[in-house]
This record gives sequence, C-alpha cells and structure tokens, in this order.
Amino acid sequence: MVTSLLVVIVVLALIFDYTNGFHDAANSIATIVSTKVLTPFQAVLMAAVFNFAAYFFIKDHKVANTVSKIVLAHYVTLHVILAGLIAAISWNLITWWFGIPSSSSHTLIGGFAGAGMTNALYMGANALHAIEMQYVLTIIAYIVLAPFIGLFIAYIITILILNICKRARPATAERWFKRLQLISAAALSFAHGGNDAQKVMGILYVTLIAAKVILPGSPMPDWIPLACYTAIAAGTMSGGWKIVKTMGSKITKVTPLEGVSAETAGAVTLFITERFGIPVSTTHTITGSIIGVGLTKRVSAVRWGVTLNLVWAWIITIPISALIAAGIFALLHVIG
Repeated sequence: MVTSLLVVIVVLALIFDYTNGFHDAANSIATIVSTKVLTPFQAVLMAAVFNFAAYFFIKDHKVANTVSKIVLAHYVTLHVILAGLIAAISWNLITWWFGIPSSSSHTLIGGFAGAGMTNALYMGANALHAIEMQYVLTIIAYIVLAPFIGLFIAYIITILILNICKRARPATAERWFKRLQLISAAALSFAHGGNDAQKVMGILYVTLIAAKVILPGSPMPDWIPLACYTAIAAGTMSGGWKIVKTMGSKITKVTPLEGVSAETAGAVTLFITERFGIPVSTTHTITGSIIGVGLTKRVSAVRWGVTLNLVWAWIITIPISALIAAGIFALLHVIG
C-alpha cells in the first residue's frame, strides 16, 4: 500500500512540476513574444532549454531545503503530501483556465501547509504547531517584497539604459535591444527553472522520508533533481498562452528595451533569492519588474485595474490552496 501511494505521489509531484512550467511559461517568454523578438514556439523552446540548463549548474538546492521544512516532520505523512499536491495542481489549472498569473510556488506551499495543519488537528494539536513559522512568515513577506524588488531593479535599469542610449538612433537601438532580449529572457528562464524546480524537489525529498525510503538528513537522491528539471522544462514547452497575453500586454505595453530591463530585473531578483534559499514567486517577481518599466514612462502607463486583480489573486492563493488541501485531506482521512 505504501509503495503504491509513494508511486502515485511521485507521479503527481512531477505532474505538478509540469503544470508549474506550463502555468509559468508566461513569466519567461511573455515580454519576448509581445515584442515579437521570437515567435511563441521559438520562445517556449528557448525557455525550456534554459529551464533544464539550471540542472547542470545549481547544486546546493537551498530552496528545496526550505520547502521541505515548511511542515514539521512529526505531522508529515504521505496523505498530507498527496492532499497538498492535488490542491496545488487543481488551483494551478483553475488559474490557468482563467488566465490569472498566480504563483505556482505559493499554491504548492499553501497546499502542503494546509494539509499539514489539518493533520495536526486530527492528531489533537494546534494547527499552527504543524508549520515552521520562520519559513512561512518569510515566504509571506516575499509575496510583497519580491515584486517590489523586481519593480525597483527594473526601474533603475530602465532609467540607466535610457540615459546611456539617449543619443542612439531609435532603429539601431531597437535592433540591439532585440538581440539583448534573447540574453535577458534566457537568464530569466534559467533563474525560473533553478528556483521553481527546487520546490518540487523539496516535496519529493520529504515524501521519501515519510515513506521511510531514506533517513532524515540523507543526501537527496540524484534522480529527484533530474526528474524535476525535466518535468518543468516539458511543461514550459507546452506554453500557457492565456497568461502570456496578460503578462505581455495587459499590464503595460512593452518595448524591446523595456523587455530587457524587466527580464534582467526578474532574473537578478530570482538569483538573489535562490542564493538565500527563499522560495519566491517567479510570477510576482516578473510582474513587479514589468510594472517597474511601465512607471519609467508615467504612472498611468500601468493598467492598475489589471494589476490590482493580479494582487488579489496573489493574496488568496495560499489560503485557498490550504483550504482545498484541508478538504482533500479530510476526505482521505474518512476514506482511510
């Protein structure tokens, strides 16, 4: 029974990683598609390649370590992980269907935490005792901080570029920025793969511990990073065109210069947070970066109505994912 459940969880975790790539493809390619530097197919192919390339360079897996510790080991069971994954996949698909660029990262974290807290209640404990507040509060803080960091960096980069290139011929400058956008989009895709694939690595690691396949503190099996990077790259290859439209044109009109600024700012933010093991949202980061480049023109250049709708989606993602996971865990508990 344990072996069958373990296989189901591993498969679902990789399906979630696939939906993560599918759902978040827009983060990496929206600006480069909207500026017509690459066709949609070329863009997702490039993004997928650089998603997977992170496998060869990122070996410390600090983000995975953080995710694996969100729910205290005493309250982690295979049913907790199963409920969290089903909730995360469900919310990812719902938000994709409506074209809402919500966070796959926070969906997974909310689902895992919600199921763990529900298990604590069934065990007669305080629900909050099931989660490691230090990590959860940091993640919640970066719901606000990540987009603002991306916004600030994108604003500064755009202002610097505008001042450096103010005497350049517009046609020449645009040609160069279209070339540079290939580099900035590749960097963002690399950072996206390196940050987001690790979240599922953390879930798979605690799954193996809960199933007593490995002992706590054991090295992560080599197949986990390989499988996770492969799944997220495959998902990215499948695209997510409804969200691409929202990210690429509905927030603000993006030029190649602004695309370079937004993608570079997003990549820098993700590299920094990955270095410190903080599982931030790629979606929040690049959205903040796109807003940052819009603000360099004028405040009204940003479509604030669309932006506020996105913010509401960010706010409700963790609690809704947690509630869905709680309901699924309760159902699994009744079924036995």
